[in-house]
Amino acid sequence: MKVPGTKPCVNVLVGFSGGSCSGKTTLANAVLKLSGTATLLAFDDYYRDLSHMTPSERSAVNYDHPDALDVELFIAHMDGLAAGHSVKVPEYDMSTHTRTGGHYQLDPAPLVVVDGILLMAVEECRERLDLKVFVDAPREVRLARRLVRDVEERGRNPQSVEEQFMTSVEPMHRSLVLPSSQHADLKFEHPFDPVAAAERVVAEISSS
Repeated sequence: MKVPGTKPCVNVLVGFSGGSCSGKTTLANAVLKLSGTATLLAFDDYYRDLSHMTPSERSAVNYDHPDALDVELFIAHMDGLAAGHSVKVPEYDMSTHTRTGGHYQLDPAPLVVVDGILLMAVEECRERLDLKVFVDAPREVRLARRLVRDVEERGRNPQSVEEQFMTSVEPMHRSLVLPSSQHADLKFEHPFDPVAAAERVVAEISSS
């Protein structure tokens, strides 16, 4: 499944993409648990450092567009893990939209689970995936889940979460994320059983 001209793959890269709070990370984690010999590479760790901006300037950034992400570094790390090398992933603080300056080491594994909303919307990323999985859920489900996550885990207030959802999350979902589902090898729609879905993904990996 590798595209000619890309770096030869030693380990299998399986990508999970879909709408924000659609359940893709839940499924990715279920596959991690089921496989037992996998590692997780998250696109969310590769947001660009905005420490040079004021808080008000950071709040105006569209974090649902590929420009907000360090795609070049992410691709380099995809290639590194595929070739069997460890990589140093930058530590990112979602609450301040800045990198902390630290890193954590991610070691290669026979299965590399790659998770990202825009993963299949970026051609250079999706062409490196051996299997592409798309997960989606209705707008109201995604918004309800995002409200809970951002308020409880990221210290946001509900009004700012809803404003961001309306001004950038949902528009980017319609223009970039949802259209990228055409590249998926497997698709799952809400509601679905994560364990059963994970078993299907693992079976697909084993048969390819």
